[in-house]
Amino acid sequence: MPDDRLTLALDTATPHLSLALLGPDVALSRVVEVGRAHAERLPQEVQALFQEAGLPLRAGRIVVGTGPGSYTGLRVGASYALGLGRAWTVPVLGVSSLEALGDMQEGELAVSMDARKGQVYGAIYRLQQGVVSQTLLPDGKYPLAEFEAHVDGRPWTRDQAPDPLRLARAGVQHGQPDWTLSYL
Repeated sequence: MPDDRLTLALDTATPHLSLALLGPDVALSRVVEVGRAHAERLPQEVQALFQEAGLPLRAGRIVVGTGPGSYTGLRVGASYALGLGRAWTVPVLGVSSLEALGDMQEGELAVSMDARKGQVYGAIYRLQQGVVSQTLLPDGKYPLAEFEAHVDGRPWTRDQAPDPLRLARAGVQHGQPDWTLSYL
């Protein structure tokens, strides 16, 4: 019988496919650059992740990155997560993809993704043990100069593939059952 404490996390907001399995006895992730081929690669990569972990294809919850990201990429990830959630009868929790950026464990961190035309999607967080404990500047679309002023010397991660284990941990701690997608 599969462990209901096992979390499958997936993010398709960027040209990368970010996947993780997180549970009491497993913390496994993979990030694959797929360009625009999320739909073609997602099912086989999820199966490969479970096979690598030596686990049956089933988790107790699914965490999905809600963007900001490309319309098609986000729709592919959300549809796949919702389909699996329904088939497995497990919750699908949403977390901003911005929360999965960066590699800091403690302190304040600014994160952003290029939103084109001199704009960024960004946020500033306070992290504890690698998970957002406080939002200092809410997720949003900002003119680059305005966001730079908010950063004010803090460490800043830009345009990076989301860390799927960070996404999984965020989902376990504060993932939302009612979520919406945020498009670039």
